[in-house]
Amino acid sequence: MKKYFFVLLLPLIAVMSSSCGKTDKDITAAKNLTSRIIPEHAKSFSFKKLDADSVDRFEIESKNGKIIISGNNANSMAVGLNHYLKYYCKTEVSWFANDKTDMPSHLPEVPEKISIDARVKNRFFLNYCTFGYTMPWWRWDDWEHFIDWMALNGVNLPLAITGQEAIWYRVWTDLGLTDEEIRSYFTGPAHLPWHRMQNIDRHDGPLPMSWLEDQEALQKQIVTRERELNMRPVLPGFAGHVPPEIKRIFPNAPLSSLGNWCDFDTACWCSFLDPMDTLFTFIQQKFITEETNLYGTDHIYGIDLFNEMTPPSDDPLYLGRVSRQVYESLAAADPDAIWLQMTWLFWNERYFWTNERVEPYITSFPKDKQILLDYYCERTEVWQRTNKYFGVPYIWCYLGNFGGNSRLAGNIDTVNARIENTVRNGGYNFVGLGSTLEGLDCNPFMYEYIFEKAWDFDLHKNVGQWIESLADRHAGKVDENNRAAWKLLADTVYQSPASPGQASMLNGRPTLKPYQYYIGTTIKYNNINLLNALELLLKAESNTRAHGFDVANVTRQLLSNFFTDLYKDYCKFHEAKDIAKCAETEKIMIDVLTDLDDILNTQSAFLLGKWIDDSRAFGKDDAEKNYYESNARDLITMWAGRDNLLNDYGSRTWAGLVDSYYKGRWLKFFDYANYCFNEGKDFDEHYFRQIMTGLDTIPKYGFETQWYKNRIGQFNPVASGDPIAIASNIADKYHDLIIERNH
Repeated sequence: MKKYFFVLLLPLIAVMSSSCGKTDKDITAAKNLTSRIIPEHAKSFSFKKLDADSVDRFEIESKNGKIIISGNNANSMAVGLNHYLKYYCKTEVSWFANDKTDMPSHLPEVPEKISIDARVKNRFFLNYCTFGYTMPWWRWDDWEHFIDWMALNGVNLPLAITGQEAIWYRVWTDLGLTDEEIRSYFTGPAHLPWHRMQNIDRHDGPLPMSWLEDQEALQKQIVTRERELNMRPVLPGFAGHVPPEIKRIFPNAPLSSLGNWCDFDTACWCSFLDPMDTLFTFIQQKFITEETNLYGTDHIYGIDLFNEMTPPSDDPLYLGRVSRQVYESLAAADPDAIWLQMTWLFWNERYFWTNERVEPYITSFPKDKQILLDYYCERTEVWQRTNKYFGVPYIWCYLGNFGGNSRLAGNIDTVNARIENTVRNGGYNFVGLGSTLEGLDCNPFMYEYIFEKAWDFDLHKNVGQWIESLADRHAGKVDENNRAAWKLLADTVYQSPASPGQASMLNGRPTLKPYQYYIGTTIKYNNINLLNALELLLKAESNTRAHGFDVANVTRQLLSNFFTDLYKDYCKFHEAKDIAKCAETEKIMIDVLTDLDDILNTQSAFLLGKWIDDSRAFGKDDAEKNYYESNARDLITMWAGRDNLLNDYGSRTWAGLVDSYYKGRWLKFFDYANYCFNEGKDFDEHYFRQIMTGLDTIPKYGFETQWYKNRIGQFNPVASGDPIAIASNIADKYHDLIIERNH
């Protein structure tokens, strides 16, 4: 009888074990995250699982000396933890792995239990470009911390495109292409995003086999951890991009060239396989099968057919047939597939993508089998121009950064108003919030703000109050000077959206002509506002990591703006042939570059040395190390190793880069300008542009060769110096000059 009773209990025990295991999985993930982020306080937190619900939710309360955080899954628990850190501990967790989190010595109690629901189901993050402008040299330590940051901020739909070349290598090999054909078709690591988006092939290839192997192992770690934290990684699918050598194996394959992108030569143009051909479906199935075997799947695939490219036909019927066929190929490989695509093309190529073409393109297959990313909503909300995407589900996205440029930017009041309007009036098919930044930049709080607005929490609806809370957690306490500084920044600096090529003139190629294609120097505030904000920050009593970053960041922008002002003065003095004034201005400009490099050296996020050292770490031998370093330098300087349209698009105001690359260019400029003065000659822009082009092809020509050889000595990969002391000296040194210039 006892044996029979025990047998009857077995199914019940199994069910209970399964249920407990599921609960433990989320709680364990939340505990592990806490141990990684704030290990010294991890034991002070307890996590509980709420019942499953259609809405994500977290609760926070204090009980028996512990902080109790409850959530319906690990992601919600992580958001709850972050809410407690921000609004009770007055601290923040940086998105960079080597930035410390300042914590109070004693954890504050929560006076009364709070419960907060998510306003939207989907919280999307990243952009193809982020994997080039920020992430190409990341190892697992960087990714592990960043995934934790995403969870803390509620991201549950991250773009996950690392390691796809390993899949393509298998697919193309199985189809009969050679190792040389495949690896030469890929670009260098930092340029892979634009290869993945069907913009360029071959640039800076062939890609080393060791890279493919490293990235495959890394992607397995990435998607495993993202899923532990209840994220659904968006994996790539096949968009029709093929090596042209495929014609050797399939001579009848209908290929077309997608043509010129940003003035690359024809060898780099991409080949597009007609989705109507059966070979397209065959390749899609092979790719999805290989990808699922390697990385698993959450059935959401990013596919973008014509990003910044012109489709082979402008016929609306063709566009509808193409998108339907792509979806059907995806569904044949995975019946549960959802196609996610960015709508940047509807804005960037808006003269082509009229509503007569957009509608058939996005409605020719089931609406519930796709998600659109409204890519640049702080500038233009495409949902407003397309009848709410004709009922197709979409995510409102804040872009915020182009090229990884380092410039204070973000229109926070407009962002707030537009999100609130979309929540009210965006339609039943508005399904989420997200960010599509090209690079992690110097305005991290803007992205924190976007993801906070995904939760039903009133503080973020009042920008002024939210900025006060931001100032408090950056200082680690309430400090009226710090609050006043941030109010001034929010009211003046953070009222304009980011734009492509935004930079100071120090980042631009020297010239006496004020306009350059990808150097936008216009600011819509007086630089005195930034000086006043810096002086308020310097009066604040704080020694937190975040406050030190704010001081360095504002000082960086202040000097960058001042350099642009000085440049404009220099051009006027040169036109007037005032040699004395030119010499005086030249000296100040060089001083600004030197002082700017000093303040940049205090922040790990602003170090060229770290970028270079991280790239070299991937090399298995000296040849690979040099290859990766060259590729890393290429992207952030002339972009493509030559005098092309994208020159300086990825410019950064970084320590090492300012004091060598940018200062070197300006010194050559002044040398030539002074030579023209002394010889009584006109400044020959065409001739000087040739000089600059030669210098830009680092590390091969001119004085840049010495910069390359002295890499270790000049480019410290570790931050050093006191930002408060250095910024105080800079403020004192330039205060009167900036006031005089801007009055």
